[in-house]
Amino acid sequence: MSARPRAKRVGEALLSAGEIDAQSLERALADQRRTGRLLGEMLVDQGTVSRTALVRALAESTGIPGVNLRHGLVDPDVFKLVGEEEAERLKALPLFLVRDELTVALADPTSLPTIDRLKNLTGLKIRPVLALETNIYDFIAKYRAGDVDVNEFLASLGESNVDIVENEAVDEGPSSELDLHSGGSPVVNLVNVALLTAVKDGASDLHVEPNKHGTRIRYRVDGMLRELMNPPPGMHAAIVSRIKVIGQMDIAERRLPQEGRVRIAAEGRDIDLRVSSMPTLLGEKLVIRVLDKKNLRVRLEDLGFTPSDRDTFTRVLNQPHGLLLVTGPTGSGKTTTLYSAMDLLRSPEKNLVTVEDPVEYQLDMINQIQIRDAIGFGFARALRSILRQDPDVIMVGEVRDQDTARVAVQAALTGHLVLATLHTNDAPGAVARLLDMGIEPYLLASALNGAVAQRLCRTNCAGCETRYHPSEQALKDAQLTPNVRSLFRRGGGCSQCGASGFLGRVGVYEMMEITPALRQLVYDAAPTDQLRAELRRTGSKSLRTQAIGLAVHGRTSLEEALRVTRTDDALEPGNNRAPSAQPTGTAPGNSSDSAEPTTTEPTPTDPTTKRNAA
Repeated sequence: MSARPRAKRVGEALLSAGEIDAQSLERALADQRRTGRLLGEMLVDQGTVSRTALVRALAESTGIPGVNLRHGLVDPDVFKLVGEEEAERLKALPLFLVRDELTVALADPTSLPTIDRLKNLTGLKIRPVLALETNIYDFIAKYRAGDVDVNEFLASLGESNVDIVENEAVDEGPSSELDLHSGGSPVVNLVNVALLTAVKDGASDLHVEPNKHGTRIRYRVDGMLRELMNPPPGMHAAIVSRIKVIGQMDIAERRLPQEGRVRIAAEGRDIDLRVSSMPTLLGEKLVIRVLDKKNLRVRLEDLGFTPSDRDTFTRVLNQPHGLLLVTGPTGSGKTTTLYSAMDLLRSPEKNLVTVEDPVEYQLDMINQIQIRDAIGFGFARALRSILRQDPDVIMVGEVRDQDTARVAVQAALTGHLVLATLHTNDAPGAVARLLDMGIEPYLLASALNGAVAQRLCRTNCAGCETRYHPSEQALKDAQLTPNVRSLFRRGGGCSQCGASGFLGRVGVYEMMEITPALRQLVYDAAPTDQLRAELRRTGSKSLRTQAIGLAVHGRTSLEEALRVTRTDDALEPGNNRAPSAQPTGTAPGNSSDSAEPTTTEPTPTDPTTKRNAA
C-alpha cells in the first residue's frame, strides 16, 4: 500500500496557489523565526495575502474544510448550545445544526480533546471546520449578547456575506456532488432557515427559482408571493441538490420533473413538505409545498361561512346519501372545506374513506388512500375498490375525468354520501361540468344534493388597518353608491403583515342547495344561466356579493374583494342604496346577512357553459 502523500504546509500551499512568490515567502519565514508569530496571521496583517486565501491554504494543509465566518454561515440559535465561556476557551463557534450533527468552526480542528469536549457539552455529533482564530473571537463577541435573531440573519444574507472556502482532500476528491456544493458551505444553513421562515410566517409554498443573476427564493403567504432572499450566483445547483436530498429525489436527474416528500421538525412540531422539481431554461425550479397542521382549520365556524350558509351546508351534509361538490380554482381552499366536512361527519359509528392525490393532512378516524397513477391506481379504480369496503362517507380529492365522475355518481345513487371537488367558476357551473363529462342529466338530478363554490379573500391586518375612500372605479365595479365610502377599511402595511396590509384569509362561499325547482332544471339539462337565475331567486348570494359584504363590514378592502371574484359574478338585485350600518370587529362566519350591500344585478351570462336542453 502506498504511503499517503504529505500535506502541504501553509507557506507551500500559498506559494503553489500563486498567492505569494518565493521571495515573499522567504522574507515571511525569516520574520516568523524572529518574532515567533504564526506565518498565516502575519501575512494577513501585512496585507500580503487575504483572509480567504489563508483559509484556503490552511484547509489544504490540514485536509479539513475551511470557512470565512459571515452572518450567512452562522445560526444564532445554536450558539447557546456551547455558550460564550466555553466557546472562547475552546476557540470554537457553532455554525449550524442538521439533524444530530453540529458543524463547528475551530481554530484547531485537529484537536481531539476539543472535539470530545464539544460532544460532551452538546450530546451531538461534531463536524469540525477550520476558521481563523481572530475571526472566531470576533463572532463570539457579536453573538454573546444573544440579540441576533433569524430575521436579522436573513436580512444580512447577501452576496458579500457568503464566502465559503471548499477543500479537496489531497488523495481523493469530494464523495458526492452534495459534498462538493454544500459540505463546507452555508447551503445547508440557508435551506434550513428558508424552510423555518416559511413555517414561522405561515407560508403555503416555497419557490426556488434560477435567474440570470443567481437564485431567487420566494414564499407564498395568504395567497401572494413574497421575496425571501436572493442567494448569490453559483449557489443554485447546491441549493437544488440539498433540497433534492431532503426530498429523497435523484440529484443526478435534471432533465425530467420529479416529486418528493419528507417530514421535518420545525417550531416544535412536525411539518410535511412536498417537493416538486421542473427543468427550465436557466436551471431547475423547485416548489416546496408546506403542509402545516397548525394552518389547517377544520371547524366550519373558522372557515368564514355566514350563519345561513353554514346551516345550509350542514343540512346538505346530513343527507343520508347523495353527492356534494365543492368547486373553485386551485388554491381556493376546497380540500380544507372537505376536511371540515369530514371532521363534522366522523364518528365511531361511521366508516369514512378518502381518496386523495396527495394526502395532505392525516386525520384521525378516517381511512385515507393515496392515489398512485404510476402503477395504474387512479381515482376511478380506487373508488371501485372503496365501494367494496362498506363505506358510509366517501371523499374524492378531485373529479378529473368521466370515469371518476361516473363512479362517484353511481356511489351517490347506491346509498353513499360522496363529497368531491371540481374545478368550476361557480356553483351552478358544476352541473354543466358534469354534464360535459358525459353524466346523464337524469342520473345527476337524482344524485346531486348541492354544490359550494368558494374563494379565499385576504383580511385586513388589525395592527395597521385604517379607514379609506375607495376609488370611483372600484365603487362602480362593485355597483355601490358613493355614500358608502366612509365604511371601508384597509391595512396600511406594518412589520406584522410584511407591509402587505393583510394578515390571514377568510373563505367566501356561494351555496347551491338542490331544491325541487333546481332538480328539475338539472333533469332538463338547462343552461347555466337558468340555474344561476333560479339560485338567485331562492336568495343565494353570489361570490362577488359575499366578498363585497366583507369589504363593507371592514373585514377586507374593496379592491381585494373585487380581485378575488369574477367580473361576471351576478350581484344581488336591489335599490342601489348603501348598507344602513357597518358591524365592527366581525369575526369570520359571523357577519349579519342583513348587512350585505344592495346593488343592481346585471343579466348573468356564461356562454362557455351554456347547454341546449336535452
